[in-house]
Amino acid sequence: MRPLRVLFVGGTGIISTACVAEALAQGHEVHLLNRGASGIRPVPEGAIVHIGDIRDEDAARAALADLDFDVVAEFLAFVPEHVATDLRLFSGRTRQYVFVSSASAYQTPPTHLPVTESTPLRNPYWEYSRNKIACEDALTAAYRETGFPVTIVRPSHTYDPTMPPFDGGWTVIERMRAGKGVVVPGDGTSLWTITHHTDFARGFVGLFGRAEALGEAFHITGSESPTWNEIYTQIARAAGVTEPDLVHVPSDAVAAVDAEWGAALLGDKANSMVFDNSKISRLVPEFRTTVPFARGAEEILAWHDAHPEAQVVDSHHDRLMDALVAAYRPRGLTA
Repeated sequence: MRPLRVLFVGGTGIISTACVAEALAQGHEVHLLNRGASGIRPVPEGAIVHIGDIRDEDAARAALADLDFDVVAEFLAFVPEHVATDLRLFSGRTRQYVFVSSASAYQTPPTHLPVTESTPLRNPYWEYSRNKIACEDALTAAYRETGFPVTIVRPSHTYDPTMPPFDGGWTVIERMRAGKGVVVPGDGTSLWTITHHTDFARGFVGLFGRAEALGEAFHITGSESPTWNEIYTQIARAAGVTEPDLVHVPSDAVAAVDAEWGAALLGDKANSMVFDNSKISRLVPEFRTTVPFARGAEEILAWHDAHPEAQVVDSHHDRLMDALVAAYRPRGLTA
């Protein structure tokens, strides 16, 4: 395949940074549209940055001038108004528009596993997911009515070394190291698909320039689905904690004390989620899982131990965990 001119809207997030690096490694001409504040993930060398805010349509249009693209990869559209802006900005100036949706848009809880791309989209618990579904609906309508060249991609839980895979982030690891109880949703035995960002990027960039992907949706996830108990234990092991104090708490009990945390659990993490990746694998045969979570956990701890400024305890989550641990720890047990 010839090198493509690719625009990433965003490009410095957990998932998109790896996708930018993969696109550069494959020889594509890579452009980024963002506000220029890369934070903890610097822009990879070789990417061309256009400073502009995608939420300001005039500023974005001015930043991109008269450039057109083979691919636009949209990581920062979360509500239908965002994709409406993109339809105005990119209609007629891109041959493929890749919208990053979410696997949390699938039927929740699922009636059948593994989840495939034909699984219905319905999530009554989480507004984030409903908004992603509405974005997909608007883009699918544009494809049907005008031929707008959309490809929809649904990541599941995708992480990088900067992101502990828990609500509350580093707070959970700090509590583990301090010997405190940590909240595990449900009984900890539900299966959870977790994906390293570099593995996701291989499948994502492999869709670029593929006419067979237009009008289609793909989820891109790892092939590993450990239980939540195993995820917590692997992180604890990487943190040097041999016996983490795992306290199991029903997800609806978490929702009763914190609506936002509860919505993220009931609308996503409380249910077993296992995915059939046959569709992406057929089109992008080089896609596969290469980073097991045990190694990913070691990367997370190594990065945070090298960046103590990132070891931030969320005092709100810390207090909630204290209360939930006290209420749900089996009687007769102490930390």
